[in-house]
Amino acid sequence: MTQQKIGVLVMAYGTPTTPADVEAYYTRIRHGRPPTPELLKELQDRYNDLGGTSPLAARTAAQVAGIAEQLEARFPGRFDVRFGSKYEPPMIEDTAPSFIEDGFEHVIGLVLAPHSSSMSTTQYMDRARAVLGDHVRLTEIHSWWDNPDFIAIIADRVNAALATIPEERRATTEVLFSAHSLPEKILANGDTYPEQLRASAELAAAKAGLQSWDLTWQSAGRTADPWIGPDILDVLRAKHAAGITDVVSCPIGFVSDHLEVLFDIDIQAQELAHELGLNLVRTVSLNDDPAFMAMLADVVAANAE
Repeated sequence: MTQQKIGVLVMAYGTPTTPADVEAYYTRIRHGRPPTPELLKELQDRYNDLGGTSPLAARTAAQVAGIAEQLEARFPGRFDVRFGSKYEPPMIEDTAPSFIEDGFEHVIGLVLAPHSSSMSTTQYMDRARAVLGDHVRLTEIHSWWDNPDFIAIIADRVNAALATIPEERRATTEVLFSAHSLPEKILANGDTYPEQLRASAELAAAKAGLQSWDLTWQSAGRTADPWIGPDILDVLRAKHAAGITDVVSCPIGFVSDHLEVLFDIDIQAQELAHELGLNLVRTVSLNDDPAFMAMLADVVAANAE
């Protein structure tokens, strides 16, 4: 009897493919409300600082291909991996119906984000479920922040970054783990996103043998609502005032090079660190590192039954 092939719907945030796509993308993020000219220019300027667009689209495509390659190598013909985006074509609603059309009975949903939240992974799964309905059984992978292999990869990157700092300054060096901030209102509904972040940072810090580390937030949205903090820029100022000389930035909540890493950390935070006289080193992004791809393939395979 031929084994039924399992679909894998890999989901991620998405990014404008070209500079001309920025306004439409920003409008979708704002739930159909076009950005003001000032907000649009600010975002366009940030992309221009990165060369016009973010590398996220290419990075995500490489990750999707990497997961597929890992699964195919271990389980030939068993999985069919496809990509759907939250805010940029191909959308989740574009990709998910293809599994129904091709006769799949089981689809595994995987979001390229370690931590789960009502405003992130839950929304991805809700959109996939709305399309697949009763036609296909959807297995939802909401998070993988505590996966031992993920923690080990993060710890290795932290130690590699620490190794670039002179030994005589290690006593005044601190590692700052960070993730994308979300509006504080999620906490009223019991969202465990902040607790997951702290727990993953604690695991990575222990694995790396860190003596000094802290948790911070970044990339808060431009809304009237308060967002979870403290922001990494405020933390950098506080660490400098406390006598810290070197900082390792580990954006543990992000899985690839994109705007929130390349601009918010490598440009904005780096500029502030330079002004303060802090040496800031960032950990290398996960991107399509084979070890990371193997870990995600393991997570998918574990949910195949």
